[in-house]
Amino acid sequence: MDMETTALVAVTLQGADQGDTTTIWNTVATASEAMRAVQDKGHSVALVDEVVADKGYHSDETLELLEAAEIRGYVSEPKRGRRRWQRKKDAQAALYANRRRVTGKRGRRLMRQRGERIERTFAHCYETGGMRRVHLRGHQNILKRLLVHGAGYNLALAMRKLCGAGVPRAWADLARSALQSFGAALWRLCRLKRSVISIRLSQNRFASNPADRYGHEWAATA
Repeated sequence: MDMETTALVAVTLQGADQGDTTTIWNTVATASEAMRAVQDKGHSVALVDEVVADKGYHSDETLELLEAAEIRGYVSEPKRGRRRWQRKKDAQAALYANRRRVTGKRGRRLMRQRGERIERTFAHCYETGGMRRVHLRGHQNILKRLLVHGAGYNLALAMRKLCGAGVPRAWADLARSALQSFGAALWRLCRLKRSVISIRLSQNRFASNPADRYGHEWAATA
């Protein structure tokens, strides 16, 4: 997921017997290929150069792979106590670099954005959208369901950016507010029309009876 636009860049499906630390590179590679394909079509988009993840993805192998690919990793570090780094100088350097980035000002801001944007979006897709439990057979069918669900989320995001509403409930609220605004404008127009008609009637009355007009002026002068 893109941190700035909260749009889904790539959707992958992994086996239940595989951990997050072993599948993160497949996800990053798929996202990189998707962004590169968009860039090849002539669109000016940035490639994957930073990865923000929670502590479930933290491991020596993950940090070393990110460092080897020249991708800055911001992975939350779990509490593991003091470690011994014999014959693991590369892993030590990658872990200390990740720790320095996470504890910095930019790292803390990215972690807050991850909790506010990414976790909220996942909760919307999996809890509200009912994707937590999918009763389908085979990984291909489940992946198709995930792709359709992700495409619907991106479509709603684009409609929200363009029109201000992306879901049916928001469209209903937008239509209700537009109807209320139209009704208020119509009511103001009717009141203005009534005031104009009353002014014209008074002018016509004075023009039809000059005595009334002069008497009114004389009374005002007196």
